[in-house]
Amino acid sequence: MSDDADVERKVAASLEELGAPFELLRIDPDFADTAAFCEKYGIPLDHSGNTIIVASKKEPKQYCACLVLATTRLDVNHTVRKLLDASRVSFATAEETQALTGMMIGGVTLLALPADLPVYVDERIMSLDYVILGGGSRSSKIKIAPDALKRLPSLTVVAGLAQAIP
Repeated sequence: MSDDADVERKVAASLEELGAPFELLRIDPDFADTAAFCEKYGIPLDHSGNTIIVASKKEPKQYCACLVLATTRLDVNHTVRKLLDASRVSFATAEETQALTGMMIGGVTLLALPADLPVYVDERIMSLDYVILGGGSRSSKIKIAPDALKRLPSLTVVAGLAQAIP
């Protein structure tokens, strides 16, 4: 299992590879969960992204990472299931997420993920001037222009990846 410093180094290297400007935000890990983070640090929910790991139910398990806005809900049962070409999918457990990414829930980012892991980003995010991502640990977040994320080799922008929360 990776420690926070190791994961943060990998995330920093991934950001460097993107070659895009970003801002690293150091935060209190007690406020890493999106709603608490946004409230404490005055960040609008509609600029805060959640990276969610999804797993197929059947063996051999398939995984993907999905980035959606905090104001939306990931469409796991339709869009993600079709993207994974699986009969049934669900959110990966905290343990699966940490084993796959080295990151704890509340710090998961779409940066520094395994190279073969598909990454899907809801198209709503791409129209923003910036998005706040997990920083790889519960002690940091990253502010970056969504356009820079297109440089990630495994990234696909998907229409309808998430639904607005009524």
